[in-house]
Amino acid sequence: MIARVPVAAALSLVLSGVCATPAAADSVRDREWHLATLDIARAHRITKGAGVTVAVIDTGVSATHRDLAGAVLPGADAYPNGTGDGREDLDGHGTEMAGLIAGRGHGRGGGVLGIAPAAKILPIEAPIGVLATDDSIVAAIEFAVGHGADVINMSFRAANEDTLHDAIRAASAADVVLVAAVGNISDGAAAGYPGRFAEVLTVGAVDRRGSVADFSVRGPQVEIVAPGAEVVTTGVGASGYCLCSGTSEATAVVSGAAALVRARHPDLSAAEVVHRLTATAVDAGPKGRDDAYGYGRLDVVRALTANVPPVPASASPSPEAAPPAGPPPPSRSKWAPLLVAGAAALAVLLLGALAVGAMIRRRRPGDLV
Repeated sequence: MIARVPVAAALSLVLSGVCATPAAADSVRDREWHLATLDIARAHRITKGAGVTVAVIDTGVSATHRDLAGAVLPGADAYPNGTGDGREDLDGHGTEMAGLIAGRGHGRGGGVLGIAPAAKILPIEAPIGVLATDDSIVAAIEFAVGHGADVINMSFRAANEDTLHDAIRAASAADVVLVAAVGNISDGAAAGYPGRFAEVLTVGAVDRRGSVADFSVRGPQVEIVAPGAEVVTTGVGASGYCLCSGTSEATAVVSGAAALVRARHPDLSAAEVVHRLTATAVDAGPKGRDDAYGYGRLDVVRALTANVPPVPASASPSPEAAPPAGPPPPSRSKWAPLLVAGAAALAVLLLGALAVGAMIRRRRPGDLV
């Protein structure tokens, strides 16, 4: 089951589905620490992801959430005999992913802003986590490919079946960027599927300090890491929010970045998009690729602007195969300032939460990665 723990407002820092005042809505945006860390304001001066469709295979997406207004396309229900269109979400996990990818906020600076707010979300409700079935996940992937998805976000674990790998191979051959979570340690010490497949960009999570999160699985499958610890995103209901942690969240952030790259560089193949993301990542941990950070921390601005030679047709995309040419653009990474100012920022956020006086929802790493 999904781990949810209700806690006091002053501790959890997440707004619930109550109707918030403008000040309360603004505080949601202020708590999206990953936006500053990734310098998303600068990235959005380049592109916001218009023209790109991101399929979210998950628990559905609440199309009525105010921060997703106009972002959610009619999708599908991949459950056996399912008849829905994916635009309802009783659990909240899929809506959380959609907000991180393409949240549009509301009003003047209120609500959740996603990495690619002009992208469209194609929601596909499927039995994920402990309920995952191979046939349903395969059907979801096939629907995404058949309905024009440019990126598929897979924040879940599934069984390793030949039919699943066949669907992943077919999606890759159709030039779709496939992004999956490496998994949470609570689910097991090894990476799960589909994250173990070579055709997939596999994502781990880091915290505010830029350190790999305690819950993030380590292993040779990790290719890139992104913010995934205590990130604020859209939640259950028309105006709910959630403070979430997991490699699921990091995966959604990377899917949003992939959408930006596809919008900025529409001529790039899916393999080249993945290569651009990994080649421009900021190396962390031991020099070169390692099992905790992969090729490094996501750098959205560099992924959009760096001079990255194309991947040779005969080579697998990797930073070693084609390193960025020339010096990278000036880095504006906020990891260090966030670490130094962490205590002060936390105090401000606590005061903000008390001022809002809202109920709280928290999601910790569980069987939905």
